[in-house]
Amino acid sequence: MSETRKRSRKRFGGHAHKKHRGARELQVGAQGVLVTCNMNERKCTSEAFSLLNEYADALYGPEQPADTQDSLSEDEEDDEDAEAALKKEVSQIQSSMKTHQQRFSAVDSGAHNVVFIRTHGVDPEQLVHHILSDLYQTKKKKSRVILRMLPVSGTCKAFPEDMEKFLSVFLERWFRAPLRATYQICFKARNSSHSKREEVIKAVAGLVGKLNPLNKVDLTNPELSIIIEIIKTVCCVSVLKDYTLFRKYNLQEVAKEPDNQNTGPQEAANQSTGPQEAANQTQEHGDGEKADASAESHNVSAGNGTKEAELE
Repeated sequence: MSETRKRSRKRFGGHAHKKHRGARELQVGAQGVLVTCNMNERKCTSEAFSLLNEYADALYGPEQPADTQDSLSEDEEDDEDAEAALKKEVSQIQSSMKTHQQRFSAVDSGAHNVVFIRTHGVDPEQLVHHILSDLYQTKKKKSRVILRMLPVSGTCKAFPEDMEKFLSVFLERWFRAPLRATYQICFKARNSSHSKREEVIKAVAGLVGKLNPLNKVDLTNPELSIIIEIIKTVCCVSVLKDYTLFRKYNLQEVAKEPDNQNTGPQEAANQSTGPQEAANQTQEHGDGEKADASAESHNVSAGNGTKEAELE
């Protein structure tokens, strides 16, 4: 093989395996659904699209195709030359493409066995809660490889100063006086070393306490769960209802019959919830349901007095 032929192959084919970067990656400002699996991300993505579209159609109606722009009338064509008419049509098409986006689109999450489905014109919290609620009631198993579906209502850079600035505003919707609620903080970081879990949990609890000192930490049966998922340099955030009831939004667990599930939230609330027992009940904020022996309850400042926030 000639040297010229070798250089040609190296020049034009040497980087074919690399992924395109940019718009297809998880970026700050995105909303959507974080989907986890144990294997087969392609199958996971397919199942996620099928499930999200099924329930989105029920909630919001079928997705509408892009609006088509009316072509120029004959009178307008007479008044304009061909070049001007062509420019106008191109402008109309470009405008249509910008205003219409698919309801769901997959982007590279930046982590293994994690798929991010970006949403457009859809409330991810409402949609995923609707899915989990239906699975909880019907006990129908509608996925084979999907483990958990976590809605992502906001994203910011995963650096302490950026997170504090973003969360101080983001959390107002649920915790600012006169609103009040019991809550827990669930944290997980993937492919990132920018933020330490203890520091993040302590900072978030402090923000919630400032919004209303009457907000209280509850590790057993909280009304709201603050979910913080960090992937590389992006922090994904949501505040979820029924997180305990819906088995940490695990599709496999929530579809099981009651006899196969662990103690429900109401029964757990009736049990003793002392600091040591609360620490022992703390579970890993991961894809499985196994207790994390290394997880502990940490004392953090949360408004008036010292409270306990869940370390997941």
